[in-house]
Amino acid sequence: MKRIAILSLVAPIVALMTGCTVKYSLSGASIPPDAKTFSVAYFPNNAPMVAPTLSATITDELTQKFATSTRLTQVQDGGDFAFEGEIIGYTSATSSVSSGDYALQNRLTITVKVKFTNALDDKMSFNKTFSAYADYDSTRLLTEVQDELITEIVNQLVTDIFQASASNW
Repeated sequence: MKRIAILSLVAPIVALMTGCTVKYSLSGASIPPDAKTFSVAYFPNNAPMVAPTLSATITDELTQKFATSTRLTQVQDGGDFAFEGEIIGYTSATSSVSSGDYALQNRLTITVKVKFTNALDDKMSFNKTFSAYADYDSTRLLTEVQDELITEIVNQLVTDIFQASASNW
């Protein structure tokens, strides 16, 4: 009698545990199971001020993010998740001033316009502008710090684009 009682309590729990599955991802991605491919078009630099390697850096980093953080396969163009865009801003400006009106910090800001096409669910597609920045000491020239700043800023931009396109948050 005890076995039947225990079995009647355990059976529904086992059924629930085997019947429901939840997929978790360390990257935070929530990609539909039907999505198989992604494509990233080259991001031209159309900003008034240009860093020579910025276009390649953004394009490569976005490609690497999807290649390493998702199960999607890269295709040349027309992926289930397709990215196009352009760099529209690359500016350096004073971000912090001392009481004596001396610049203490400068800020490098990079802005990209992204067109994301979700071929499986058009409601998830978007045209958005993403912007990120990093501050640097005003005693240093931009040319001295730009490579490390670009790396930091591009990482943030790619993370923001990834979350906007691959997460349902």
